[in-house]
Amino acid sequence: MPNTFGSRLKHAWNAFLNRDPPRVYGGGYSYRPDRPRLNRTTDRTILTAIYARMAQDATAITINHVRLDENDRFDAVLDSGLNSCLNLSANKDQTGRALRYDIYLSLLDEGVIAIVPVDIDEDPVTGETEIRSMRVGKVKEWYPGDVRVELYNDRTGQKEEVILPKERAAIVENPFYSVMNEPNSTVQRLISKLRIMDAVDEQAGSGKLDLIIQLPYTVKSPARKEQAQERRKTLEEQLAGSRYGIGYIDATEHITQLNRSLENNLLKSIEYLTNMAYSQLGLTPEIMNGTADDTVMTNYENRVIEPLVAAVVDELKRKFLSREDLKAKQSIMYFRDPFKLAPVSMVAEMADKFTRNEIMTSNEFRQVIGMKPSKDPKADQLLNKNLSPNAGQAAQIGSDHAARGREAVEQMVNES
Repeated sequence: MPNTFGSRLKHAWNAFLNRDPPRVYGGGYSYRPDRPRLNRTTDRTILTAIYARMAQDATAITINHVRLDENDRFDAVLDSGLNSCLNLSANKDQTGRALRYDIYLSLLDEGVIAIVPVDIDEDPVTGETEIRSMRVGKVKEWYPGDVRVELYNDRTGQKEEVILPKERAAIVENPFYSVMNEPNSTVQRLISKLRIMDAVDEQAGSGKLDLIIQLPYTVKSPARKEQAQERRKTLEEQLAGSRYGIGYIDATEHITQLNRSLENNLLKSIEYLTNMAYSQLGLTPEIMNGTADDTVMTNYENRVIEPLVAAVVDELKRKFLSREDLKAKQSIMYFRDPFKLAPVSMVAEMADKFTRNEIMTSNEFRQVIGMKPSKDPKADQLLNKNLSPNAGQAAQIGSDHAARGREAVEQMVNES
């Protein structure tokens, strides 16, 4: 049997090393325990929609482990364990796309996450390592050289805390941390208001109306207090026995609902903070409902989505590529599919304008849309196709054409 790289690999490291239990389970779950879940305080309709939209759009951008050419341009996608985790299968439970979605959703919710290679294989001959599985963990505590991470262990089916060296995990911070995750940030203030609104809604749903009845007499004597209690019971029986919750009062009585002003103020605060969050995050209602025009979407992609993806890619490159990898022209890059952002005709028109007007070479434009550079030398030259040849070139071309014409005529005369 040939001694191939794959046959030489040995299991080198596992985040839960020496903690494998026997495969005996006491019970299962009615839900996937490894699935990312928002914090209780952020699991609100408005914020869930914002987080999900941003995470989905960021996930649409592919991340690849690549090889660069001599000019540090994208040359080819590498067949590596890291690339497999990011695009094919990240672990027993997640595809590469599901892992990327988990990364962005957790990053927006937590503010800081750890992307942990759970299984790593090593070639004992060359010392090369290969990542076999990855998961997203929650950073619980920080130490000078380590972090305590809550990570799902697919051997036990439980989330467990492990202490990892910082160089073993890609620790990514949300680029919008000050807006979304700081204690007094816009999003955290919105969360606080939504929590109060939920409490008010739960109280209203319990059947309590929180009303004060102003009676046409002073309630001081025991007889008047008893009369007031009877009036309250009568009103309660009216409302309880009414199909639509409608009752009546005497013309001399007056009712005040205690929580109405609170609800109105909360709604105004929530609307104000929601609009502020939209503005600070580069979002609009049109982006959220899918009706935004190209200009708005381009601004959103550049201001919101690209910084989110770049934060992840930069940390992956910093932690998972060694100096030798970088010297060998390896890198990690992200690619936006231009044909999802604009029609094919628009991309073709842009390519034509940029190359014909000598703004970009063909290879430079190919890099922008995630294509390998062409081997044609002309693809690295700025050539303006709008300009005709210069006068000397034109004269030479005319002279050559005239000479070939004379030769053709002389040949016809000789043959006749």
